[in-house]
Amino acid sequence: MGSLIERFMKINEITKGNCVDLMKKIRAKSVNLVLTDPPYNISGKSKLDLAKNTTGGPWYKMDENWDVFKDFREYQGFSKEWISEADRVLVDSGAMMICCSYHGLGEILISLKELEYKILNIIIWRKTNPMPNVTKRTLTHSTEYIVWAAKGKGWKFNYMYMKKYANNKQLRDVWEFALCQGPERIKNKSGRAAHPTQKPLELTRRLIEMSTEKGDTVLDPFIGSGTTAVAANELGRKWYGFESNSDYVKIAKKRVKTKI
Repeated sequence: MGSLIERFMKINEITKGNCVDLMKKIRAKSVNLVLTDPPYNISGKSKLDLAKNTTGGPWYKMDENWDVFKDFREYQGFSKEWISEADRVLVDSGAMMICCSYHGLGEILISLKELEYKILNIIIWRKTNPMPNVTKRTLTHSTEYIVWAAKGKGWKFNYMYMKKYANNKQLRDVWEFALCQGPERIKNKSGRAAHPTQKPLELTRRLIEMSTEKGDTVLDPFIGSGTTAVAANELGRKWYGFESNSDYVKIAKKRVKTKI
């Protein structure tokens, strides 16, 4: 029988709240994979008005309150706190897959290394349709990263199965996917993206397939629009999904219910 505190946390259900507080309600060493897309610390850094942009289409600047941190030290503390609690619930043979941009890659790596995780790969997601470079002051940012790190020895890697994504050859660490668009992109009533960082379902599905088996448990502390839950259900994995934003909780619950 699980502990009393564990009874308050339901599996296969989107739960609203602070992810650190909610993870404390999960039994230690009961999760096989932590897969998540945390805040990137890129909001509130620019006065650029993309609403008047005519380069490439109607793009929008990332500017969300939940993604604003005073400086890298505050973001480092935030990263360390949630990763440490996720480590507690992860089995010894488990792994973390953390999405990030170059802005927070260093802080994520430091937090993992302080817990003595082994960095297995930094998967590069090359976007085939990146947001254009409006300022013309830097190279176009066309990549994001997924840090794959193992807690201990014996991590799962479905090596042979993953060859199907590489013409029966070894799968490499650079993956090409388009940003969510068309029917896959969840829209709000005004027709704009309902969540600014919705990840492609196929990308999420591949990550889960790579490091878990059917019946395993996946934890997403920042589940956002619910993509991890949708992919886990399709693949026969159990999951925990936490989100602090009420609007995103509604979106995620609807996606899980309608299987989109």
